Amino acid sequence: MSFMNIAKVDLNLLVYLDVLLREGSVTRAANQLSITQPAMSNGLKRLRDLFKDPLLVRTSEGMTPTQRALEIQPVVRDVLAKLESTIQPTTEFLPQSSARTFRIMASDYAESTLLLELIRRLSESAPNITLDVITPSDVTFHDVEHGKVDMAINRFEELPLSFHQKVVWYDTFSCVIKRDNPILNHFDLQQYLAGQHIWVSKTGFGVGVGVDPNEVQKLGWVDAELTKLGKKRDIRVFTRHYHVALQLAKAQNLIATLPSRAANLYKEDPEVEILAPPFDIPPIALKMAWSALLHHDAGHIWLRRLIAEVAEALTH
Repeated sequence: MSFMNIAKVDLNLLVYLDVLLREGSVTRAANQLSITQPAMSNGLKRLRDLFKDPLLVRTSEGMTPTQRALEIQPVVRDVLAKLESTIQPTTEFLPQSSARTFRIMASDYAESTLLLELIRRLSESAPNITLDVITPSDVTFHDVEHGKVDMAINRFEELPLSFHQKVVWYDTFSCVIKRDNPILNHFDLQQYLAGQHIWVSKTGFGVGVGVDPNEVQKLGWVDAELTKLGKKRDIRVFTRHYHVALQLAKAQNLIATLPSRAANLYKEDPEVEILAPPFDIPPIALKMAWSALLHHDAGHIWLRRLIAEVAEALTH
């Protein structure tokens, strides 16, 4: 495209294209931008003329982007994100008087170990701020990427390249065992494998599905390390909640092997013992991730710094 053509491009067209490709529907895109459907249809026609490509074609699965559209999409998203951050006012964020709501996607692990202290800090320094904490199964990567969720805090194996991310902390693993469980008399790998176990999901994005106990490679860190040793544990309960795992370990002769910060929620409980696993499990990283659209937002910067401060305080 020549410089003359670029000079004639209506910036709104790039906004239209971004929303059209995200929504995959002229009607939904029009609703998202609060314009009429004919106006959006006209915008799509102008975009097709500009790029000399249909961009979106109707198929049995709805409006599907062309290969050209898929190539254009990340470039347009990057351009708009930079423009938004440049144009956005650089007004100071005042947490003491702000009534903003921050929407945070957090795993049960993060909620139990990190957010309790974060909420306490907020009550002191930002009493009118509200936290809307949602579970990983409630959102998708797209929700975070488009700024519909302010922050995702979880243990991620992979994240889209467009995301900003920061390690909150690293955590080891511990075993939580009922104090009168006979395996405590000689707790080694043999006794560990002879016991019955509780599995806790690492919980990623999107709606979860059931677990197949035979698909060991999908069971996560603990079982991956046992597989390397040629061993397999007897899992009797699969749960997605750390507090459930802890309660079951306390009430039944079941072993819960989970991140140490979660295990230490019960460190003062006289009915359980917390021990190091009798085999090596690499530490896991709890991360926070957010959209490039929010990276330069003053309130979001303040929230990220506060989370980092809380994590630092809890680490020592």
